[in-house]
Amino acid sequence: MHISWDMTPARLSARRLSPETRAMISRLRTALIYVVLGLGALVMVAPFLWMFTTSFRPVAEAFTLPARWLPGLDSGLESYRRLLASDVPIGRFFWNSTVLATSVTLGYVATTTIAGYAFARLRFPLKNALFALLLVSLMVPIQTTLVPLFLLMRWLGLVDSQWSIIVPGLTGAFAPGMSGVFGIFLMRQFFLTLPKDLFEAARVDNAGHFRTFWSIAVPLAGPQIAALSVIIFTMTWNDYFMPLIFLNSVNQMVLPVGIMSIRDPVGNSSATSEVIAAVSLSILPVLLVFLVAQRWIIDSFVRAGVKG
Repeated sequence: MHISWDMTPARLSARRLSPETRAMISRLRTALIYVVLGLGALVMVAPFLWMFTTSFRPVAEAFTLPARWLPGLDSGLESYRRLLASDVPIGRFFWNSTVLATSVTLGYVATTTIAGYAFARLRFPLKNALFALLLVSLMVPIQTTLVPLFLLMRWLGLVDSQWSIIVPGLTGAFAPGMSGVFGIFLMRQFFLTLPKDLFEAARVDNAGHFRTFWSIAVPLAGPQIAALSVIIFTMTWNDYFMPLIFLNSVNQMVLPVGIMSIRDPVGNSSATSEVIAAVSLSILPVLLVFLVAQRWIIDSFVRAGVKG
């Protein structure tokens, strides 16, 4: 029997794959995609899995090699009991972080959404020049503004108060680690994708700028607002630098700064396991926020590629 090995493009194009073969190739391609995505997800989840399981293991077994990925029968809440029984007010740190992150997120998102709508849909003098100036300010590191901001907050009497961080967020100046221009740019780009017919129809119905913004623009921008809120909440919750500068007393500390006060400078393993337990607790609110808002986040990425 003679087998032809002629695999020229002309011969390949002349051959047609059967429906069964095409279906099998499609299933193999889908399976390969899931395998690659699964491996990537495993790499991302592995550090968190190790951290959570380590917080439930006894101190003596917290750093054994090879690493144990699942808690055994001897697992317990020893690290959490020591953390709650210590002199560190971890509950106060949680409350401070919650108030700070929520306040900054609400103020930042509200201000930048309004500003983004103004730059996208309103006409006023020097609009393009002002927006270009805002974009230029993105190149200025936020850390360079901390000295004048600290002097301003001290002049207002807000140092060692959460208001020293909340006020810049409420005004949309910046959130911890994030310039206010980022939110303005993100929302402006979305509002530019909305069809002009929507706003012209609102104008025909004698709707003013505020009514158009609140009744048309904001509902359509729900996914973008949710995505921006998650970003700002996460960055504010995890920020260490600004609370370290502006908050000095223990009663005003937030979780990132407070957790550092638990650490033993001589490397005591008991204190280290307490730090891991505290970090595990601090991650839970961020995970909860993401799980609640993930549908809107995915929708925001889908709409980002749709031109109105």
